[in-house]
Amino acid sequence: MIPPKVLRLLDANLNRSREGLRVLEDTARFVWEDEKLFKTLRNQRHSLDRITRSFYPQFVMSRDSAADSGRKMPEGGRKDAEAIVFANFRRCEESLRVLEEYGKVFPGGAAKIFKRIRFKVYDLEKKVLRDNLFSSKHG
Repeated sequence: MIPPKVLRLLDANLNRSREGLRVLEDTARFVWEDEKLFKTLRNQRHSLDRITRSFYPQFVMSRDSAADSGRKMPEGGRKDAEAIVFANFRRCEESLRVLEEYGKVFPGGAAKIFKRIRFKVYDLEKKVLRDNLFSSKHG
C-alpha cells in the first residue's frame, strides 16, 4: 500500500510530466509540423498513462489542490516559444526524476520505465536543439 502523501507526490509529478509532454507534443504537431517528433512525444505521454492507469482513482483521491502550497506560486514569464519549449523539457525531466525515485515504491518496475522515459526526453531535447527547430522556417 502506497501512503496517501506519496500518492499525492506521484500524482503531482505525473501531472507535471504529462502536461509538459503535451505542450511539447502540440508544439511539434502544430508549430513545427513534425509528425515523427509529435508521435514520439505522444508515445512517451501515453507510456506514463499506461503504467499508472490502475492507480488513477487513488491519485485523484489523494489530491488536495485547494490546500497545495505550490498553487499560489507566481508563474515565470516566457519571452518566446523557444523559452516555453525548453521550460517544458526541464519540467518533464525534473518530474520524471522524482517519479523515478518514488517509482521504487510503485509496483511493476515503474522506476525503470520512468527512467527510460526521462532519458528519452533528454534525447528529444537534444534533437530539438540539433535540428534547429526554432529557425524561421518553423514559425
